[in-house]
Amino acid sequence: MFYLTDQWTTASSEEVLVVGIWKKNPFSGIMKSLDEALAGQLGELKKQTVFPKKSGGILTIPTLGLIGAKRIYAVYLGEEDAFGTDELRECLGHVGKQLKKERVETAGVLLDSFVTEVVSPEDAAFGIGEGLALGSYDKQTYKEKSNEPIRTLAKVTLYSNREGLTFYADRGYTYGKGTNLARKLVNLPGNLLTPSDLANESETLAKKYGFAFNVLEREDMERFGMGALLAVANGSDQPPKMIIIRYDGNPESDDVTGLVGKGITFDSGGYSLKPPASMHEMKNDMGGAAAVLGAMAIIGEMKPKVNVLAVIPSSENLINGSAMKPGDVICSLSGKTIEMRNADAEGRLVLADGITYAKQLGAKRLIDVATLTGACVVALGHEMTGAVANDDALMEAVKAAGDKAGEPIWQFPSGKGYKKLLESSDIADLNNSPGRPGASITAGLFIGAFAEKTPWVHLDIAGTGYLNKATNIGPAGATGVMARTLAHYVESLSEA
Repeated sequence: MFYLTDQWTTASSEEVLVVGIWKKNPFSGIMKSLDEALAGQLGELKKQTVFPKKSGGILTIPTLGLIGAKRIYAVYLGEEDAFGTDELRECLGHVGKQLKKERVETAGVLLDSFVTEVVSPEDAAFGIGEGLALGSYDKQTYKEKSNEPIRTLAKVTLYSNREGLTFYADRGYTYGKGTNLARKLVNLPGNLLTPSDLANESETLAKKYGFAFNVLEREDMERFGMGALLAVANGSDQPPKMIIIRYDGNPESDDVTGLVGKGITFDSGGYSLKPPASMHEMKNDMGGAAAVLGAMAIIGEMKPKVNVLAVIPSSENLINGSAMKPGDVICSLSGKTIEMRNADAEGRLVLADGITYAKQLGAKRLIDVATLTGACVVALGHEMTGAVANDDALMEAVKAAGDKAGEPIWQFPSGKGYKKLLESSDIADLNNSPGRPGASITAGLFIGAFAEKTPWVHLDIAGTGYLNKATNIGPAGATGVMARTLAHYVESLSEA
């Protein structure tokens, strides 16, 4: 996919040559050679300020046979001191979208035109790989297909005199592909991704990378006492699945990081029925499970020397004669009892058993990911993922991984007063929905009650996991958020 050469010449014959254009910086080095080959027209266009005013905008310039490339994508980068890795990802994501739209098969990138004092050549190479993968993703549709031949990007030549940059470009591409896997799963309609289908997708992933794999069926859950997951599953004819994937990158160590993803493949709200207008989007309620699987795909490619356990409790939340009812009392795998006040607060129920089971399987630290609360969208909009944690060091490490991935995280407070709200049931240990005030916090702390003293972070992606508007790095729909964050965190453990 990625190739490196230190010599760009006018004879280089890619379909598209991608270059970065700064607002003020004069052309030098290879960019000066390119401008000279174009009879100074690149510089003239810059003087006339015809480039897009917004960072990441692309001006397509026909080369008219003056150089081997058929056309140039001139990517406007703005002010150098305002440009970092997040901006690079956005810019290259836009390039990826444009390459896909124009069905380009070969492209070249003048890599050094994207390098600054902040963005190293290695960062630029990683960003090129990541951005091209993210931007080229398109969600599957079920419309009648055209007969046009499929053409996709097959070769990207990086022009730079720095060695080893294809390693970083390949890494970035791997991170982008893992995110795209998560997007693909979330975007599947609920009838095409049941808990059984999710288990099959997980098994395919495990076989591809040689992971250990297991699925607990309903009878296994009944034998173990997974009452919280079973209570949610009782409303659906689809059987629940507890999916377990294990990666042993350091078999000599007993240190295991547990990643737990909410796998509700469709959420009607149960007897606490959701409004119908947007219920079709509730296929996205397994976004946490998808993020974990996307991260595992990245981990399978990168092979860090750490041990990772992925646990995905999966079910539908529907309504039948056996569905859980408000006021029911449920006994979880941990032995804690739960008064079910709200059937639409089901994600925390399945995660309760998922967290407990991950601990039983040896996880020393836990990160759960879930499209958990609408309250998180109210609090943070679609800009940040909300978090609740019981361990400051783990929280800071996960936040750092989120910053690296361009997926910012905001930690909510979690004092004793919030925890007391969870104990407001007069007939059970916990109340699964103590009310609207601080709802994202109490939802997270409900899960934390099952993590107990094990270091734990909860990530609420209700606002960031699914967007109704396209961005430079993806179409409307699933974002695959937290797949890259989890992978960056796991890789950081192997570097410690």
